[in-house]
Amino acid sequence: DTPLSRDLVAAVYEGVISQIVPVASSRTAEAIKLTENVFRSVNIAMVNELKVIFDAMDIDVWDVIDGAATKPFGFMPFYPGPGLGGHCIPIDPFYLTYKAREYDVPTRFIELAGEINTKMPQLVVAKTGQALSLVSEKALNGSKVLIIGMAYKKNVDDMRESPSLVLTELLEAEGAKVSYHDPYVTVIPPTRQHDDLAGRESLELTPETISQADAVLISTNHDGLDYQMMADNATLIIDTRNAMKDFPGKATVVKA
Repeated sequence: DTPLSRDLVAAVYEGVISQIVPVASSRTAEAIKLTENVFRSVNIAMVNELKVIFDAMDIDVWDVIDGAATKPFGFMPFYPGPGLGGHCIPIDPFYLTYKAREYDVPTRFIELAGEINTKMPQLVVAKTGQALSLVSEKALNGSKVLIIGMAYKKNVDDMRESPSLVLTELLEAEGAKVSYHDPYVTVIPPTRQHDDLAGRESLELTPETISQADAVLISTNHDGLDYQMMADNATLIIDTRNAMKDFPGKATVVKA
């Protein structure tokens, strides 16, 4: 960890990356990375909490965020979801929390954000059960739930800490019969905490698959999926990503 080693590494990366940002030390570089992760974690937690508040008030949080984002300064839009996935946001901030304990420094923002974000899958499952009862007069127990998207974010096959895995286990614990569709995850691989789900295969997305589900739960809004077909054939869609905003159809859409 010396200026020379920094310059040599920068020289290597300059061959393939358009902008290199040398900083004082590897400690500073790691702190920069963690700061960016914490920034996103805290802001996502804020909009996840606002989602719950505004839902109770019958206000669409997506409309609120879109309106606030028209301000030309001082606001950056973040969006709610079914929970956090990947490694950077749900895990790495707690590396800083762990390290801060060595210096007797509390990390209340980081821990509170983690607490809020971690609760999102439970809230989505509760919303799904409530919607099934109101729309179809069915209980979650015994209902067929089709999850759209098993990867943690759209247009990738990354399964690390995916909230869809948590949703699957929570729904099945309530007695639901869960299947999924994901063009990027045709088979669920072994994962750190959900090995019991490994080997499950993605269903083909067809009108029959959609119509046979009591609820279609959009967890990951991959581009290129036929959302209009879903709107036309589903009875109930639980939309955690505002994916159905431009696709009217016969389905009842409940944002969660």
